[in-house]
Amino acid sequence: MAQFDLIMPKMGESVAEATIIKWTKNEGDTIKIDETVLEIATDKVDSEIPSPFEGTLIKKLFKEGDVVQVGAVIAQISSEAGAKVAETPKTTAPEVKKEVVAETKTASVSSSPATKVDFSRSEKFYSPLVKNIAKEEGVSIAELDNIKGSGQDGRVTKADILAYLPNRNKSVSTASVQSNGSAKTESVQINKPAVSVSAGDEIIEMDRMRKMISDHMVMSKHVSPHVTSFVEADVTNLVMWRDKTKKEFEKREGEKLTFTPLFIEAVTKAIRDFPMINVSVDQTGTKIIKRKNINIGMAAALPSGNLIVPVIKNADGLNLLGITKQVNDLAARARANKLSPDEISGGTFTLTNVGNFGNVMGTPIINQPQVAILAVGTIKKKPAVIETPQGDLIGIRHMMFLSLSYDHRVVDGSLGGTFLRKVADYLEQWDINRQA
Repeated sequence: MAQFDLIMPKMGESVAEATIIKWTKNEGDTIKIDETVLEIATDKVDSEIPSPFEGTLIKKLFKEGDVVQVGAVIAQISSEAGAKVAETPKTTAPEVKKEVVAETKTASVSSSPATKVDFSRSEKFYSPLVKNIAKEEGVSIAELDNIKGSGQDGRVTKADILAYLPNRNKSVSTASVQSNGSAKTESVQINKPAVSVSAGDEIIEMDRMRKMISDHMVMSKHVSPHVTSFVEADVTNLVMWRDKTKKEFEKREGEKLTFTPLFIEAVTKAIRDFPMINVSVDQTGTKIIKRKNINIGMAAALPSGNLIVPVIKNADGLNLLGITKQVNDLAARARANKLSPDEISGGTFTLTNVGNFGNVMGTPIINQPQVAILAVGTIKKKPAVIETPQGDLIGIRHMMFLSLSYDHRVVDGSLGGTFLRKVADYLEQWDINRQA
């Protein structure tokens, strides 16, 4: 009889740990190859872990609610001699650990060597990723213990420590002389305002995804100085072309043609014209990473009211049909909670359609580590001035607002405004006779 270890697999870029939500198999249960053994949650997505072995679950090494490092053994499965085994294991522990450490060091370039932090002096649990960031950034154990964690049981997450770093020097320090003559420095934290609760008010606990969204949004505002620019675009030709084309397109390709693929195509063209919009700032805040690939994230609202951002990889290499198929597929699986971790990671620019909710414009928060996000508003018929060789006329046109929020550390008003105007130009100059 053979015994196999079930490993916590790598679940996507920058994911170093996962929380066990539910065991779908109990000790003593028979398991088939690729049958789900447990459900897990990371800071990016929920997933099911299938078994690469056929056999019997003999031991669960973690309980529901436990946080487990990527690469750790989470269960043991016994198999009879000759039992089926999947050809390629999902991951191996040594490879995953090397990648996580290397990734952290690359993202945190510093001229000084990493600080040694004695984590044994703390009674709190810190994930390997948080420990690596603390070492690279010189965060002492006392500082780390004072960071208010938003994770389970107050655990400090990656988002918590990244949000803390830009503001660590803004803490008010006071020195008090002790009896032995040495100075003691205390960090004074700014308290959040108290919130009163009145009779009849309902207190609703945030679900796990809402807590993660909250952390990410606060971190983004801490990291990036946000600026938003606006343009109004005349998209009459675009609307007329879609109205003329959509029925034939759906009949021929079996795909509904929404406005989102048209917006994404215009964005990818504008990014090619202005590649410095497609960048990130490294963790030191002094180096710009110019992205080779154009990966467009599209913000999608879930039935729960939460938000998720599936990513269309290498969007500039797709034609309109290819973009449409990706948009429809990702949107459908997002609503069904069927996205994989890789499908919501690696974005270099994000598009959000606030027009879906009848909004004319929005000022979205940047999806870190990107430096810009575009919001498109609802398309409305308006009277507008039309310039002709015979003079100006008043006509009914389809108009919409575009708004671009960008990171003013690396994107100035000239670049942000010119890029936004270019996106509008591509939409306004849509060829009414174009073949879909």
